[in-house]
Amino acid sequence: MNSSQNILPEPPEDLKQHSARLHARIVERIGQDGPIPFSTFMEMALYEPGLGYYSAGLQKFGAEGDFVTAPELGDVFAACLARQVEQVADTLGEIEILEIGAGSGQLAADLIKELRGRSQAKASSYRILERSAHLRAVQRETLAQAGLEGAVEWLDAPPDKPWKGIIIANEVIDALAVERFQLRGGEVRQVCVDFEDGALKLTDRAAPDDLEATVRALGDLPAGYRSEVCLLLQPWLKTVTESLETGVALFIDYGYPRAEYYLPERRDGTLIAHYQHRAHGQLLRYPGLQDLTAFVDFTAVAEAGQSAGLDLLGYTNQALFLMSCGMDEVVHERLTGDPEQDMRVNNQVRHLMLPGMMGEKFQVMALGRGWPGGEGLRGFSFRDLSARL
Repeated sequence: MNSSQNILPEPPEDLKQHSARLHARIVERIGQDGPIPFSTFMEMALYEPGLGYYSAGLQKFGAEGDFVTAPELGDVFAACLARQVEQVADTLGEIEILEIGAGSGQLAADLIKELRGRSQAKASSYRILERSAHLRAVQRETLAQAGLEGAVEWLDAPPDKPWKGIIIANEVIDALAVERFQLRGGEVRQVCVDFEDGALKLTDRAAPDDLEATVRALGDLPAGYRSEVCLLLQPWLKTVTESLETGVALFIDYGYPRAEYYLPERRDGTLIAHYQHRAHGQLLRYPGLQDLTAFVDFTAVAEAGQSAGLDLLGYTNQALFLMSCGMDEVVHERLTGDPEQDMRVNNQVRHLMLPGMMGEKFQVMALGRGWPGGEGLRGFSFRDLSARL
């Protein structure tokens, strides 16, 4: 994606200085270690304490931020999701909910409200695993404004004692740091970030063994092909699900099954930067001020789940999942006859369901441990696409 087609707005001076401080830290790291893997750059750009995109006090979500997630559109998404949570609770008895990477906290607020309004819901606790101190503060404010002080417990690490319930991770895996690779002369090359002539630049070197083995396993890709793999996915998924004794882990993100992810025509991968609602390919621009994400290889998620001792319970796109979870009923409950209110509801549905928006771009996968074999999850009842994995 070329910069002439994506003219980015100039940040104000204080944000430029913020980015410059992170830039200097990245340059210092390069000075110590030489060119750093793109995954290291991405980790620093997103999570460097006090400076990274998710670690600093920048507006990220909604109209004033850089992107809009499904919960920011309104409460329709959470209301549908509540019906899936409810089925898990009905099947297992009283459950706990663990949300990973809760963003602004809007999903937690809407989901708790919806579950409390449904008499049969049996969720005993709602916990959030959040690595960013700044986002924890944002989440607390969101919940306080919703009158839900004290409704959530924040965790620094996954629960260390066995528990049963449901894990929810909405737009989390896409923010795990990825390794960038390219193929040249039959060799797998690791894309790195270097500093030269006063600027960060991309370079490459021979791939380390783990990256080369992972890329070779993807199959026969054409010369010059560039893309990414998430080597962090398997250990991360094992860590966050290890203490789940009985229950379901639900992952919602934009992505593809592997056969579609690594199509020959998708020869530059899926890495993208988001800055003030502009998606662009200038990945090294304004470190700390823009989000960096990669689409999710859902085949890799299923494989990571299997390695962690989890069963694949379902895979589908977001539109089919929400329809299976009672979208029609949810919308009917919210239509009042007031033109403005009804327009807001219909706009939510359009964004969540249409193929050109979130409906097919976003995928939903459920992994389970100890889930009763004959009990299919509601969210995959219209159509389970697991055969595509």
